[in-house]
Amino acid sequence: MTVALEIAVQDPAGARAAIAAGADRLELCQALGVGGLTPSIALIEAAVAAVGGDRVNVLARPRGGGFVYDGDEIDLVAADIAAAVSAGAGGVVVGALTPTGQADLAAVARWRDAAGTATLVFHRAIDATPDPLAVLAQLRGAGVDRVLTSGGAVRSIDGLDTLAAMVAERGAVEIMAGGGIRTEDIPAIVGTGVQAVHLSARGQVGLDAPSGPGGGTAGHDVTDATLVVAALAETRG
Repeated sequence: MTVALEIAVQDPAGARAAIAAGADRLELCQALGVGGLTPSIALIEAAVAAVGGDRVNVLARPRGGGFVYDGDEIDLVAADIAAAVSAGAGGVVVGALTPTGQADLAAVARWRDAAGTATLVFHRAIDATPDPLAVLAQLRGAGVDRVLTSGGAVRSIDGLDTLAAMVAERGAVEIMAGGGIRTEDIPAIVGTGVQAVHLSARGQVGLDAPSGPGGGTAGHDVTDATLVVAALAETRG
């Protein structure tokens, strides 16, 4: 079985670099430093133009700070999903929980409708639940095509047993491992039977550029093609 390699990117240059280095697909977002937020429509359009929409999965996450959303936020995500798909994205990445840590199935149903025929991915919100396997069972019947998970651990390498259990219980849902993955972790993660591996492959540039009050910390993330190549080699064994 070929394990797909997905790279999280934040700009068109990163999209081009990841695909040129051999990645199978992308998650497009902004603000990876806080776990990722919804990218702008202009960014979505640029990434789709750069590598083709079928490879682009757009994160629709309106804010940081957890995954319990109110009605306004659910509406906003639905609108972002529709806009992303209209801009050519082949998939969207979402996640919502109830206050008790179950999947918010009403929100998921709303977002499934908004996505139409696009791929619907449930992200690592599942790892913030007390029982990822129980939530996976909920998602199997909710129109979710793929789940991104670390197996409930901070890092995927520490969630191998749960990842393997999720693979065994996945039904038609693709299980994609992601969360703190380093290239040397990939063989053990692939050994659980997951269908895909997800990482950001980030480097930093601009550390000597002006920064300071109002401008954030020095430097910014870029996609490191050498890390993508190394990850691809590990997924292919």
